[in-house]
Amino acid sequence: MNSTLKMFAVSALTAGIAGCGGGGSGSSDSTGTVSFGITDAPATDLSNVTVAFTEIRLKPTDGDWISFPLEGFETVNMLDLQGGVSEPLITDQEVPAGEYSQVRLIVDTENSFVKRSDTGDTEFSLAVPSGEQSGLKLQGDFIVAADTSTSFTIDFDVRKAVVDPQGNALADFMLRPALRLVNNLEVGSIAGSVDESTIIQVRCSVNDPAYDGMVYVYQGSDATIGDLGSENEPLLTAPVAFDGEVSEYNYTAAFLVEGEYTVSYTCDPDDNEAAQELTFLGTRNVTVTAESQTTVDFVAE
Repeated sequence: MNSTLKMFAVSALTAGIAGCGGGGSGSSDSTGTVSFGITDAPATDLSNVTVAFTEIRLKPTDGDWISFPLEGFETVNMLDLQGGVSEPLITDQEVPAGEYSQVRLIVDTENSFVKRSDTGDTEFSLAVPSGEQSGLKLQGDFIVAADTSTSFTIDFDVRKAVVDPQGNALADFMLRPALRLVNNLEVGSIAGSVDESTIIQVRCSVNDPAYDGMVYVYQGSDATIGDLGSENEPLLTAPVAFDGEVSEYNYTAAFLVEGEYTVSYTCDPDDNEAAQELTFLGTRNVTVTAESQTTVDFVAE
């Protein structure tokens, strides 16, 4: 059962879609202002992923790189930035108006680390190939309109990005690019609940007493669904969590561009480095409207 509720826009435009307003490369002396924030998609077996971003770089299509220093991210746990929550990177910075082709995030690996859910406060090193030189690269065109303020968010998918390299490696864990560029005016979200009988039916607690499953979101109607790392991997996943105040198991999938999606629920844990056969329930098509929240509940049949 789907219904739509008007809400304040949360942000998301996938890389390759231009920001609103304006067009072309603009005159040589025209400027606009931009804001960039960062958000995260969830990871199931990690309790802390601190990535110390030190600089954000923007590349005009016909110009030189523009850099802005960042501070304070050595203390930000990326796993706190979920369900539509974001952390500002830069705010209302003046830049040349026109077309841009790339964003880079420079990382200080010495102050970046990972903690696992099963090892308490033990910190594991986190390496980013070329992270301190060329950074995490996000390809995709966007436009900064003249005399206009445009806000973007970078959707940083920790669940896809953090991998255990096994054997000899630069660090205990490696961070590979798993980023989407999002525009804060072009999106909506999907949210809802999973009824307790469905969770009991699939026996989530057999895998992990604290794990209530995930809602997988795929682009397009009637999409072929698959696990993380497969050719049919989801655009994003949203954790299902128990809300004690209303006694419901709820989820929110934010940062979705207006359009058609396929959603499904699974209780199976998913390894982002190995192909797996997951059991999905309640697969259905959903229409997302900009500046709106679409409600999708998963109820046992």
